[in-house]
Amino acid sequence: MAPLLGLAMLAATWGAKPGVPVLVVTGALLAGAVLSAVHHAEVVAHRVGEPFGSLVLAVAVTIIEVGLIVTLMTAGGEGTSTLARDTVFAAVMITCNGIVGISLLFATLRHRTASFNAEGTASALATVATLATLTLVLPTFTTSRPGPEFSAGQLAFAALASIALYALFVVVQTVRHRDYFLPVGVDAIDPDAHAEPPSNRQAGVSLGLLVAALVAVVGLAKVESPAIEDAVAAVGAPHTAVGVVIALLVLAPETLAAVRNARRNRMQVSFNLALGSAMASIGLTIPVIAVASIWLEGPLVLGLGSTETVLLVITVAVTSLTVLPGRATLQESGVHLVLFGAFLFLAFIP
Repeated sequence: MAPLLGLAMLAATWGAKPGVPVLVVTGALLAGAVLSAVHHAEVVAHRVGEPFGSLVLAVAVTIIEVGLIVTLMTAGGEGTSTLARDTVFAAVMITCNGIVGISLLFATLRHRTASFNAEGTASALATVATLATLTLVLPTFTTSRPGPEFSAGQLAFAALASIALYALFVVVQTVRHRDYFLPVGVDAIDPDAHAEPPSNRQAGVSLGLLVAALVAVVGLAKVESPAIEDAVAAVGAPHTAVGVVIALLVLAPETLAAVRNARRNRMQVSFNLALGSAMASIGLTIPVIAVASIWLEGPLVLGLGSTETVLLVITVAVTSLTVLPGRATLQESGVHLVLFGAFLFLAFIP
């Protein structure tokens, strides 16, 4: 019932600025929708198998997130010129440091070391790094347009390259080298590992409820955004921090799913969710924004500032050192979580 109640609340509150009691109920339904999304994503994943299961959740969340970005940019207002950049960068930092760090924490506390396929994870990281550099770093240094913006031709090239790289990775992940993205070292006592997969009808129902839950998560996060904006303004944080908070809410289903898999010693699935979400966020957002920019008014700022660029570079370097050995310990978890903490701290106190 959580997705349906969330959609009902979304329909009742969309476009309004509800009072505190309604916001409290909305927050409770948001949490319920997050938990429901994780449950139904795992049902679908069990039916289709890995890595298709993690791909379904990552793509579903990202498609709805892109819709939210386009909706907000179309509405205009403060900060919309940098909304796509801020959201994509926040997604990369949340997934590559937050989700990876907390997943490694739970995995290593329970199993001492976390094992995964270095080949598949390194391939995913290389794609994320290339996409992030191409779309978020290069606009700061190009000279065809003043400021951290692409020209129309440059934006078209970045959009085509992004979607081509993402499509190529999906083929590699699901067809040519699927074994590189399957979990390793799964506990024999894991009850889900040998459980009977759900029927096509059960999986279909769960897929529909997954989409409904994700719509509710993103929509209710938007409903909560005015209250978030007021809280951010009250503490004196920059407007870009609003995008970070909303991104945290939107990525909550993937975070919970990644942690649950890490606790079961399925660290590869956690990496599939984290890096796949970062990749989908760039590979789907930039092409859609490039098309939407044809009728959107105002500039489209994509280039990162110096602080964000430094955080991105150190994140790629540290994540490379984490994934290349194919095993990680509690130390790697601590490094990623400190970087994630630095990102959040600097987002609110730049």
